[in-house]
Amino acid sequence: MAGAAPADEDGSPKKTKQGGFKTMPFILANEICDRFATAGFNANLITYLTQQLHLPLVEASNLLTNFMGTAAFTPVFGAIIADSFTGRFWAIAGGGLLYQLGMLGLVVSALTPSLRPGPCTAPPGTSCQRANGGQLAMLYLSLLFTALGSGGIRPCVVAFGADQFGVGGRRPGGGQKWSFFNFYFFTMGLAVLLALTVVVYIQENVGWGWGFGIPAMAMFVSVLSFVAGYPLYVRVKPGGSPFVRLVQVVVAAVRKRNEAVPEDAALLYQNKELDAPIAVDGRLLHTNQLRFLDRAAIVTTTDAVVVDSSTGAEPEPDPWRLSTVHRVEELKSIVRMLPLWAASITLIAAASHNFTFAIQQSRTMDRRLSSHFEIPPASMIIFTTLTMLLSLSLYDRAFVPLARRYTGLPSGITYFQRMGAGLAVSVLGVLAGALVERKRRAVAAEHGLLDGGAAAAVPMSVFWLVPQYALHGVSDTLSTVAHMEFLYDQSPESMRSSAAALFWVAGSLGNYLGTALVTVVQSASGGEWLQDNINRGRLDYYYWLVTFLMALNLVYYIVCFHFYTLKSFEVDAGDKARRPEDGADQGPSIEPVTALSAGQIGGSRHCEGPI
Repeated sequence: MAGAAPADEDGSPKKTKQGGFKTMPFILANEICDRFATAGFNANLITYLTQQLHLPLVEASNLLTNFMGTAAFTPVFGAIIADSFTGRFWAIAGGGLLYQLGMLGLVVSALTPSLRPGPCTAPPGTSCQRANGGQLAMLYLSLLFTALGSGGIRPCVVAFGADQFGVGGRRPGGGQKWSFFNFYFFTMGLAVLLALTVVVYIQENVGWGWGFGIPAMAMFVSVLSFVAGYPLYVRVKPGGSPFVRLVQVVVAAVRKRNEAVPEDAALLYQNKELDAPIAVDGRLLHTNQLRFLDRAAIVTTTDAVVVDSSTGAEPEPDPWRLSTVHRVEELKSIVRMLPLWAASITLIAAASHNFTFAIQQSRTMDRRLSSHFEIPPASMIIFTTLTMLLSLSLYDRAFVPLARRYTGLPSGITYFQRMGAGLAVSVLGVLAGALVERKRRAVAAEHGLLDGGAAAAVPMSVFWLVPQYALHGVSDTLSTVAHMEFLYDQSPESMRSSAAALFWVAGSLGNYLGTALVTVVQSASGGEWLQDNINRGRLDYYYWLVTFLMALNLVYYIVCFHFYTLKSFEVDAGDKARRPEDGADQGPSIEPVTALSAGQIGGSRHCEGPI
């Protein structure tokens, strides 16, 4: 394929000594420390809000899910900055510094008595003095910095790691990309596991100063280790704002809304030189979906061009009036992805309750392992992480080799199938939560503890909660990893940071949906379902409602999957020759990679990516 060679962010050609597995210690050390800090900070925050700041349960739950939603939305801005101006390396480094400032603010808040209300001395059943406006302002400011820091880190780090193995068809050892995603989530799970045990225990038994201080120190190590690997990284040059290009396509299509789209797609505008910097993998081929957008690529007599008289280069059109087929197909690719992407929003909403209501459930149950040790409520999330680690190992080492024998796919099954299986398991996870909560409340009623609140332990082992946590862990292994891989692979190559941002935006909307559900249920039930004293509430009814919504979401995903069409593009057969798993013949010719309906995906080599 004709076009510019991949370039670093400074414009120089990529050096073969850069990238590859030698960069992984620096990238993964950064992410392990970052995820350790984030998990140690987030996992028990509901306890800090209710026990230290004395906020009511519903208010604390909504504050936490709103914060998580905001932190998951800021990656949109981080991705725009990374793809348009700074490149992924500087976005990650800057995000780490902002996160560090936020963590330091929380440490100061936890160590300074005037920044939190005094200890609660009120008798059981009465309200304690809640945090005042100034104390909450300090909390909000710290959370804001951590959210902004997440915006720089989250959309870039996975794409930056995948960049080290090259981009698309030109990557050295590119067949390893699909397993990189499994490896990435496995190492992140180890970091979360450590945070849920060590940090949560320190927060519950030593103090919140150390409980926030240790994650803050981990974040410092995270930034330091990442910057140390600077000379070894492949740093892809930002190709200009992809969002501006998308808007240009829409504007051009609207301007030509009265033009007739030609039946022959070859009559639409193409410009290889113009597209070369944003089409290293290959130029996207025309598809027959969303044909209204094709009007942006219709050449008319009124289209102005800007001719470079000094070089005699091919005239460049006004991008607000005329777009290439490749740029039109970039927009189509994003639009086609959105319905499948949206299926993960409800999944996130359901999983968010593991950090709020499920912790309150465990606080009322028998958590004793011995006469001197109790499991901290927030540490119950460890069973989600342990299950994820175990199932990731089994998936990568046992299931994939077995499935590969039947499908011929390097990844065993497609990420569409993997996502669907994860959504199905998540329904079972919420269902298990509803059944266990019904039993827990029945035991509380049987022993006259409905008015005992969290202070009175229900004589029921906290390990009854393990199935719902474990099922969410299996769901993460299947759906979360596949979701990230789907967004990376099916997005236009110039928008991979932005596509990773979509992953976190789904998390943002999922958390906001969780808040909305809690608010609506609280209002509709007159405050009966969700109470500070969950023994008197009907949390099981709430779980049944979420189970029903998750089942509907699974049906929605299956319908969207049936109609999905993969992106397709031209590839250089010479590049394909460097990927022997594709079985490509050597040669300099241009060959189209045919788009297939998602329902037709099998072992075809024509499907781009690890599917």
